[in-house]
Amino acid sequence: MAAQSLSTASTRLTRPEYNHTNKYVPTRNALGPPSLQNSWFGSIAIKLSINFSNVRPFLPKYPPIKAAVSFSLPTAKPEPDASTEKFPKWSSKAIKSFAMGELEARKIKSPTTGTEALLMGILIEGTNFASKFLRANGITLLKVRDEIFKLNGKPDLYFFSPEHPPLTEAAQRALDWAIDEKLKSGDNGEITTTHLLLGIWTQEESPGYKVLTALGFNNEKAIELHSLISEPGFVD
Repeated sequence: MAAQSLSTASTRLTRPEYNHTNKYVPTRNALGPPSLQNSWFGSIAIKLSINFSNVRPFLPKYPPIKAAVSFSLPTAKPEPDASTEKFPKWSSKAIKSFAMGELEARKIKSPTTGTEALLMGILIEGTNFASKFLRANGITLLKVRDEIFKLNGKPDLYFFSPEHPPLTEAAQRALDWAIDEKLKSGDNGEITTTHLLLGIWTQEESPGYKVLTALGFNNEKAIELHSLISEPGFVD
């Protein structure tokens, strides 16, 4: 009867063995398939087979996202004719600093990306020359954020910034100043975060300028940075 009830599986009955627990005990035959041992049925060899033709590889539900990297930042100035003048491109660190500034504006629940957000983006990127210069002069991200809260107050808990907070007029002028300064130099290199930092410094009524002033940045340091970016081949 036992053999008939198990006729649907490929089995091989062997001599029963006494088992106090009367439970199925898995055993393994070194030369054959795994088996189950029971005091009533003995050792039952079980053959398992997998049809790999029916097994599909794991595929993601959504296709991968392809990101395109741009080397230009928003500007109010039209790009000059390529035949007469080569339009400078921003360095990858400056692009990342700008993106981090947008993100930081959202974190502090600001409706716009101002000069103070651009300043935080420079410090968050962290590997550029401007951020190293600021930290060497005691201007850190935590201090900048504290000064922003002192200047603008605590953000509204229930306000949510747009995905890409638009630039304030002062922030836009800071970007355009950096472009103009690079064009004046006649150098074919990239616009760096140092250009951006000095662009923020030129906007004397902006929050970014006020934060830098409160933390000890002054015209002497700005002149020192300007002399560095004026050197041919300066990079972040």
